[in-house]
Amino acid sequence: MGILIRNGVLVTAGDTYRADILVEAGHIKAIGANLGDGSETVYDAAGKYIFPGGIDGHVHLAQISSRGTALTDFSTTVAALAGGTTTVIAYATQKESTGILDSLEQFREEQIEGKSAVDVGMHAYLRSPNENSLAEFPALAEAGIPTVKLFMAAKGSAVHCDDRAIFTALRKAKECGMLVMVHAENSDLLSVLQQEFVDSGRTEPLWHGRAHPEVAEEEATVRAILLAKAAAAPLFVVHVSCADAMRRVREGRQSGVRVLAETCPHYLVLDASRLALPDFEGGKYVCSPPLRDAANQEPLWRALQESWIGVVGSDHCAFNFHGVKDLGKGYFPKISNGVPGMQDRLHILYTYGVLAGKLSLNRMVDVWTTTPAKVFGLYPQKGSLAVGADADIVIFDPEYSDIITAASSLEGIDYALYEGFVRKGRAEKVFLRGELVMDQGKFVGHLGQGRFIRRAPFGSAYDAPAL
Repeated sequence: MGILIRNGVLVTAGDTYRADILVEAGHIKAIGANLGDGSETVYDAAGKYIFPGGIDGHVHLAQISSRGTALTDFSTTVAALAGGTTTVIAYATQKESTGILDSLEQFREEQIEGKSAVDVGMHAYLRSPNENSLAEFPALAEAGIPTVKLFMAAKGSAVHCDDRAIFTALRKAKECGMLVMVHAENSDLLSVLQQEFVDSGRTEPLWHGRAHPEVAEEEATVRAILLAKAAAAPLFVVHVSCADAMRRVREGRQSGVRVLAETCPHYLVLDASRLALPDFEGGKYVCSPPLRDAANQEPLWRALQESWIGVVGSDHCAFNFHGVKDLGKGYFPKISNGVPGMQDRLHILYTYGVLAGKLSLNRMVDVWTTTPAKVFGLYPQKGSLAVGADADIVIFDPEYSDIITAASSLEGIDYALYEGFVRKGRAEKVFLRGELVMDQGKFVGHLGQGRFIRRAPFGSAYDAPAL
């Protein structure tokens, strides 16, 4: 049997209109009026918005952190569905003495298959690129994994990449339709400041933020953009957290470099004062780049609305506070870096973006799912409400209101990043490939329903917005 969603207001990146949606065999068959033959299961969406399912292009799951602590696994992607997200793209780190593709295939078989509630793509997370790893780029693209992340911070670690590694990776990626993504922070600056603070006994969470100043992110962002310019290759800067780094992205774009950027909800509504909370509560908010002064928030919102930043990913990286993050109590370098967020990405954008007049409803849909689909090679299969697309559909109730709490979280840890925040609107019903999987906040699907999704090479569906 098919399904028919009636009386809703469809919202895409470009249009808002009233129509019905007919779904058959997991795909959207028709959009219009007077659809169906009476055999379908009918859902009345009167008074509700209809969004394409969300795409979170930045999640960390089922891995061991650099500090030896475990991240939550793919069973917690039920939380993504609660926030209207039907597809995530997860990072998989290359194992020591193992090829990239073999590492990612093992990760898919061991961690994703049979466990995920949502569809899943993968980003390759490299150890420092060398001739062997660069030679695997064409095979990665062919396997539907056309994105690779390089880490400019953490000098001395296995994942740190110097300028030579980044430049050679950019050139190789360009040849085979891959997109290089960078974590942009100046490693030397960070290490000097961290050692100074530790040596002087300044070891509370607040000093994690001070050891990762905005200028370190700005400098690395400029350097990465210039390396991309030298390689004549596209570049994606992940988790832009401050106005100065955003400005450098804009200047790069204006100069003709094909640089794309992402920010995250926590940089839009939380600020550095959280790191100074007493009794080690600030440890809950330790991530890299860190939360910034609140003055950075308005420029980031404007950059989203004006298309200088095109993607909002959660950077979901969830650790328990008790027994994991608090292992770093009294010594910030040991605090597990990362915060949760895949459940409330939509809620933050809608409540504090759309309803506050900082984002249009169409632009929210664009940065939440459509541009991620295009940049990451999923469009038009996902990220759109179009005939032939996967029937990943969200019926969104704009009248719903509640408070975000740890008790209502499905993220699998013991705290909520946005504890106490008002949440307006809710993904009332969520369909994954035409199947109802989330209903009134209750998971009605099954773990293992998510599929691994092969993605197209970069540039197959993405056109940079006009400058």
